[in-house]
Amino acid sequence: MTDAIPIYLTGPDDLDAVLDALPAEAAAWARRHGFRAGAGEAITLPAPDGGIAGVAVGLGEASVRARTRFPLGKFARSAPEGRYRLATPLDPEAAAHAALGWDLGQYRYTRYKGRARPPRVLETPAGVDRAHVDAMVAGSVLARDLINTPANDMGPEALEDAARALAQAQGAAVSVTTGDDLLKANLPLIHAVGRAAAQAPRLIELLWNGERGKSAPEIALVGKGVCFDTGGLDLKPAAGMRLMKKDMGGAANILGLAKMIMLEGLPVRLRVLIPAVENSVGGNAFRPGDILTSRKGPTVEVNHTDAEGRLVLADALTLACEGKPDMVLDIATLTGAARVALGPDLSPFFTDDEALAADIADAARRGADPVWRMPLWPPYEADIEPASADLDNAPAGGLAGAITAALFLRRFVARQPWAHFDIYGWAQKDLPGRPKGGEAQACRAAFEMLCKRYGRA
Repeated sequence: MTDAIPIYLTGPDDLDAVLDALPAEAAAWARRHGFRAGAGEAITLPAPDGGIAGVAVGLGEASVRARTRFPLGKFARSAPEGRYRLATPLDPEAAAHAALGWDLGQYRYTRYKGRARPPRVLETPAGVDRAHVDAMVAGSVLARDLINTPANDMGPEALEDAARALAQAQGAAVSVTTGDDLLKANLPLIHAVGRAAAQAPRLIELLWNGERGKSAPEIALVGKGVCFDTGGLDLKPAAGMRLMKKDMGGAANILGLAKMIMLEGLPVRLRVLIPAVENSVGGNAFRPGDILTSRKGPTVEVNHTDAEGRLVLADALTLACEGKPDMVLDIATLTGAARVALGPDLSPFFTDDEALAADIADAARRGADPVWRMPLWPPYEADIEPASADLDNAPAGGLAGAITAALFLRRFVARQPWAHFDIYGWAQKDLPGRPKGGEAQACRAAFEMLCKRYGRA
């Protein structure tokens, strides 16, 4: 037996049956106080001794449930301190989502205001792998914390520190190429984008399991680390700049994904590449009309300095593919067009690999991390091929912007299976399990896909 407080999950359709199975006093209390099992609605059921006999949590109508990713997330955020357990049987996937939503729903960013509160503990539901859920929570929390930190405390130097802290905790190695050394290392696009900032641009590289598993498959992860984006000389308006601390959301989610992989102990060799820059305005900033030569060789005409993310990713993807990894994944807050197409909560992804696409779609469901495949549409290739250079970083017209950005990145990927995720990295409002602020997107979907493909050590 456990002294954990039981949670009874119920929708309006089965409310009477659930209440009838409770002690008469608890059922009468719920009915007297008008509990209707609406989505996120909760009522504490008193025990005869004045304690808590249980909590009834509403799931809402079936049509409403389809809109709610983490039905326990709202209650987890407001629950009285204590230890809880699910008294309602759930299938393993729903139970895992309940445990995940419970932990994610308690997240608070308290670096500058407030204090962390004692966690409300949910006992591991039957059929749930607690270590697996804990890995997803830890990686998601890391991503949220990094994105929520403002640029004055999360510039390229601090992003490097975060990568080093993760590496030290997990036994990984880190190397960093900084400033003009990027030119010596033939990483010219990363240098061009970040050279006008007070903090030097850099490429952060993390290696894990390389010495322990030479025969293990290698996974290369690339994350856009633009720690603040003014738009460069093509300056953003004030409203467009307000959330640009989150433009390193790709790097944050890649570090979160790397943490999940390492905590899970997947039998892979992991290589993480993060081009960390700030796109600033200065006398040495790259200009509209400049033609830059990439690491891979193709020249790129800069038609807009606010399309800088694909430039830094181009060099990093080239470097990643030179190592001939078994798979390449990149995550980036790359285009506003992706938000126009799918909104802030649903991240588009692009890949030419049909098996990989199917695995990602299935994994997204299991990780409660929705993504949607969009096409690498060949007829749009002409839009990224200007007259003056091999490639155009910002085709005129603004149509199909997420697709043309993905096509641009594909030019720098070799034959390895590759997927590109164009995320928003931000929750615009408080939702169950997803408090307003920096958000983990695509990392859990990628993690579940890798777990299915490679298993545990």
